Amino acid sequence: MRILIIFFCCIMSTAHAQRYLFDENWRFYRGAAQGAEDINFNDSAWRTVNLPHDWSIEDLPGTTSPFNPGALNQVSGGFTTGGTGWYRKHFKTEEGKNTVIQFDGVYMNAEVWVNGKKLGKHPYGYTSFWYDISAYVLPSKDNVVAVKVRNEGENSRWYSGSGIYRHVWLHSLDPVHFDQWGVNITTPKITASSATINIQTKLQTNFRQITMIIRILDANGKEVAIRHAPATANTTHEMEIKNPVLWSVTSPVLYTAEMTVFANGRPTDSLTTTFGIRTIAFDAVKGFQLNGQSLKLKGGCVHHDNGPLGAKAYDRAEERKVELLKASGYNAVRCAHNPPSPAFLDACDRLGMLVIDEAFDTWQNGKNPEDYHLYFKDWWQRDIESMVYRDRNHPSIIMWSIGNEIPHREKPEVAAMAVTLRDFIKGIDTTRPVTCGVNGIAEDKDPFLAALDIAGYNYAPDKYETDHQRMPQRIIMATESFPLDAYKYWKAVEDHPWVIGDFVWTAFDYIGEASIGWLGYMQKQSFYPWNLAYCGDIDICGWKRPQSYFRDALWKEKQLSVFVRPPQPSFKTNPDKIDWSRWEWQDVTDNWNWKGYENKPLKVVVYTSDKQVELFLNGRSLGKKKVDSCTAEWEVPYEAGTLKAVSKNNTATLTTAAEPTQITLTADKTTTKDLSYITVNLTDANGIRNPLAENLVKFEISGPGIIAGVGNANPQSLESYQLPQRKAWQGRCLVIIKVEGSGPITLTAKTEGLPTAIMTINR
Repeated sequence: MRILIIFFCCIMSTAHAQRYLFDENWRFYRGAAQGAEDINFNDSAWRTVNLPHDWSIEDLPGTTSPFNPGALNQVSGGFTTGGTGWYRKHFKTEEGKNTVIQFDGVYMNAEVWVNGKKLGKHPYGYTSFWYDISAYVLPSKDNVVAVKVRNEGENSRWYSGSGIYRHVWLHSLDPVHFDQWGVNITTPKITASSATINIQTKLQTNFRQITMIIRILDANGKEVAIRHAPATANTTHEMEIKNPVLWSVTSPVLYTAEMTVFANGRPTDSLTTTFGIRTIAFDAVKGFQLNGQSLKLKGGCVHHDNGPLGAKAYDRAEERKVELLKASGYNAVRCAHNPPSPAFLDACDRLGMLVIDEAFDTWQNGKNPEDYHLYFKDWWQRDIESMVYRDRNHPSIIMWSIGNEIPHREKPEVAAMAVTLRDFIKGIDTTRPVTCGVNGIAEDKDPFLAALDIAGYNYAPDKYETDHQRMPQRIIMATESFPLDAYKYWKAVEDHPWVIGDFVWTAFDYIGEASIGWLGYMQKQSFYPWNLAYCGDIDICGWKRPQSYFRDALWKEKQLSVFVRPPQPSFKTNPDKIDWSRWEWQDVTDNWNWKGYENKPLKVVVYTSDKQVELFLNGRSLGKKKVDSCTAEWEVPYEAGTLKAVSKNNTATLTTAAEPTQITLTADKTTTKDLSYITVNLTDANGIRNPLAENLVKFEISGPGIIAGVGNANPQSLESYQLPQRKAWQGRCLVIIKVEGSGPITLTAKTEGLPTAIMTINR
């Protein structure tokens, strides 16, 4: 029996004054700009933007929509447009400092200049990169960084966004400083009474007399360990924490390490980091264990976009995504199919979400003409180094993934490449297993799967038992699964210890791969105006879709919800949909407004974790039903009023809504330094959302904030995500406020015929 046991303690770096955000006041131009790399180029007519920025989510020039049926990436990109864009920023630096610029993510083919000197090119749109610009800047004088971004050609199977869509940082450093991603913390021994911590530090230094002070604080800020010791360019510091509190999905306790470097007695650099202490283990008998306890992975695949914000990786947007997934029962995510933003991983650390950190969607052989396969040979090592060195210190990460559905994985040379990638990762980090999402599971994939510590099976639950008989030591998880088969997939996880989890495609809906969850495959231009995938448990606005309520019943206790199948399909169907295309969910809705269908039978569907449900219509019992696969169904002649489902542990209702009489505003945060997501419901006098309302809601804002985005989750809407207005869909829409200063922000929402609604957001 092969057993993979890992003891690990990890960190997440934060910045002091020497490492600061470099996001504000960039100049931007959408299009080609010959000579824009030159320091004297006149950019005064360019638009000023703050980062993160994504031009593909913005309205196309001269229009009020980001969508175009002739867009090059078609269905894959959600009919959005890439192209070329330029960014420039003027800045000053300090005398006697080393200056480093760091980009968390630029999509894609970023070329960077400082004061007209080209620093290099970074093709991959999802890995972080940096340059030491000390030799090119003029201290205390005006300097210019210029970035050319080219998102051109057919290069992605989903919406990528375009531009500098993650944070940029400027490091102003003493010559003696921590190297980029030069701190790594592991714990070779953890017991109930103590944890041994090894802190490996890498410094840039020519000094011989280097010392370091490391203080470790607990979650309450109390010092629990301290070390004063000499240091060299590469040093391992061993420390001990008494009675450690372990990091877990239910109690994600983080410690803080404060590290200060001294050269000849003078402090030259410091880092403050947080870390968690935990153990992970994997085998085919006990499955996955976190801190010695078996845990099934309730997982979902997640793309990187943030819905109405496009690809912009605001910290709060990433945090909210994780919060919503946790609230819906998830304990694990697979980052599909690329490394996520640092802010996303930070949120997973704080909130207790396990992560599969994935490198690539393709290797040598492409899936699109201009995708990463053009760069893989020359760049895979650097991009894996970026992912692993940057992310290795997050307690949330439990696996590295080297790819997804790699073409020709049955060929020996591709299996050999899997071994090469695995070994390269293990050369950096031995504390985690390596996996990969593999489709077309069959015996000819055995050499490829043998390269993996954990075998990722995409859509192959029928292989769990037969493959276990052939390969009893193989540890399996569903790296992708169909929403429609959620019950089947999860029961297979529960019944087989060697199957450690299930990751549905997808946990969160996304832009691009348009209508995979309705029209399916094969994809055509005629799918326009569809632009959302429409397959996620949670829609792009963050609202739970019916399948998420089913998953509640599957994963949790005391769950009950009620839905109705419309008398006509919600959208036009695709008669040519391929049989294996199963990313849709049942066509049901939380709507009991069916005027014109009086006394005609409608199917009512109840999802519950209980064993029996009784359904009532306007107080009359329609009978009890035994629950099968978390579901019970009735045929109910329509009559306006209230449907009520009653189980042993819960009650759920659907009530006919009257015409809207008011706008109801609900914010996820009324005090924030970043974003506030405000749900706009059109409700009747009793506060019931009218699911038929499609009013155009217009927004006004005053105070130190802007409208960062609007949305309604309608997968066919071609409306602007930028304009201060949005039509309601199913009785609601969303407006996202970004705070840009101190003081209250007032949002006003108006629609014809209803009273104005006002909400105040404070910093």
